[in-house]
Amino acid sequence: MAKLEFRLTLGDFFQFRTPADVPTDLVWQKGLDEPEIGDPRATKGGVIRRHFVDLSFPPTLRPFGPNSNHSFRSDLYDNIDLPLVTLHPTTLKVIPGVASEWATSPDKRTIYFRIDPEATYSDGEKVYAKDVLLDIYTRASDNVVNPYTKEFYRENYAQVITYGDDLLSVTLPEAKLYAEVLAGTMSPASPKFYKEYGPDYADRYQWRFPPTTGAYEVREEDMVKGVSITQTRVKGWWAKDRKYYRYRFNPDRMVTTLVREESKAFELFRAGELDSYLLTQPQFWYEKSEMPPVYDGYVERATVFNRYPRIPRGFYMNVTKAPLDDRNVRIGIHHAMNWQKVIEVVFRGDYSRLQAFNQGFGKFSDASIRARPYSVQLARDAFRAAGYTEEGPDGILKKPGGARLSVAVTYPTIPLYERALAILKEDAKACGFDLRLDGLESTVVYRKVMQKQHEMNFSGWNTTPPSPTYFQFLHSAFAFDDKGNPKPDTNNLFVWSRPDTDALSLTVRDALTEEELAEASKKLQHIIHDEAIFLPSFTTEFQRVGSWRWVRWPDSAETRYAPALSYEPHEGYCYWIDEDVRKETQEARRSGKTFPEVNRVVHPPETDQP
Repeated sequence: MAKLEFRLTLGDFFQFRTPADVPTDLVWQKGLDEPEIGDPRATKGGVIRRHFVDLSFPPTLRPFGPNSNHSFRSDLYDNIDLPLVTLHPTTLKVIPGVASEWATSPDKRTIYFRIDPEATYSDGEKVYAKDVLLDIYTRASDNVVNPYTKEFYRENYAQVITYGDDLLSVTLPEAKLYAEVLAGTMSPASPKFYKEYGPDYADRYQWRFPPTTGAYEVREEDMVKGVSITQTRVKGWWAKDRKYYRYRFNPDRMVTTLVREESKAFELFRAGELDSYLLTQPQFWYEKSEMPPVYDGYVERATVFNRYPRIPRGFYMNVTKAPLDDRNVRIGIHHAMNWQKVIEVVFRGDYSRLQAFNQGFGKFSDASIRARPYSVQLARDAFRAAGYTEEGPDGILKKPGGARLSVAVTYPTIPLYERALAILKEDAKACGFDLRLDGLESTVVYRKVMQKQHEMNFSGWNTTPPSPTYFQFLHSAFAFDDKGNPKPDTNNLFVWSRPDTDALSLTVRDALTEEELAEASKKLQHIIHDEAIFLPSFTTEFQRVGSWRWVRWPDSAETRYAPALSYEPHEGYCYWIDEDVRKETQEARRSGKTFPEVNRVVHPPETDQP
């Protein structure tokens, strides 16, 4: 209520004023004192060729709207587009994006931003402050099905004002921790591009790539639907010489190709048709990459440790689907999943057990929470408490009335997952539980889960520093629609709705102090654990990479291989292509010349950040 009353005192959400209305006592920040990102040795040019890691083609090029939250969107938008400000990927301090400077009001509610005078879109059009308002409108209007974003804007922002062409302010409903970051996540949108925006947005813009403030664009001729997407470095990119960006985004082109089988994708890499490949999966590291191109020094390998929070990868249980509406059943399933065996057999003991949802956020995570171990006895005890007291001829438990203990898990048909889930299914039988495997193509999985048609979903949803998020996963606003049906197109995959978790997730989102955030976050972690709605699977503290030696990686005091808070090294865009080394390597392969084998282990620089 206090938020609403405050908004009402402000007047219209969008307002247009003059530069004379900007307070004169603001203290402006430029954020230029943080360490450089990347390596001064980096050179521009060349092409890097990779494949879609989920073995499927993106269902749309739109940055928002139906099916836009796919696995390639970070490569297209999240890691490329420049918001007003962003976080330094090592120190977590605020650094400039499209805004060259910013200032905070004395009451900590309003953040002022000055658009960089040289900021332009990839089509050459100048960026104006009013373009940020357009971005909000296009994402939150009724022309698009975008429930989470609408709720996000409604709950997190009270007002946006422009003061001429290059100044704007974002007012929050209340002062909060990381206010500059929250306000600064906004980005501008091109008025020229969205001139046809309307009720048919989803269809009309399905395969259109908007002009970007970032380093790479997708030209119309560079998308071959169902085959490949080529991202081209923007000619004369406005931020190419700016601190934090000048040693990044180096290749002229990034070509990502669809290969529907992992084994075929690796053979393309082995043949030099793909330039870089994630080798984190043990079969790639210990077996497939033990190959002549590595022995001869043509392909270089690296194990790169990071400080990125652990991806919450595991089973998301839809509590509206029987028998998952019974907590005892959920607890029993936890004990029936032999993840430690999967880690030892499939992952060769290199991976570790994920212990909790939102693990690895330092002071905001409770390290005392431990995932439930595999135990036939504990699983059967829990199932018995749920009423599954009889055993059928196939060894699967059932209720006296005949209801069989069987639940489906929906997952993308990636070979690694297939092997892991086969082990889980077999060992679950000893617990009297039938784990049905519902393996589907990635885009089909996504659509099914977004429609809340899954029973359990095996997936890992991206999480980003500096603080954990629970609101989108737990709040009732994303569980049910006005008619009481599971709400589609939200990330509340649990379809979970409870007043206490609503309040706590809001506290995490709106916290004013780190202490307040930490207390609420840990309480939510315990509730998620106690209610057994998320079943943790596996995690790693590293990523393994193989790349042909013409793909060069940073080795500077500030950036070793990749920024420390990159989930996987490519995300930092600090690598570059050395075409002279490519030519040298190709000639060496023809002549039989070899180079020393390279197998690096890289740890991030020390820091006091969590």
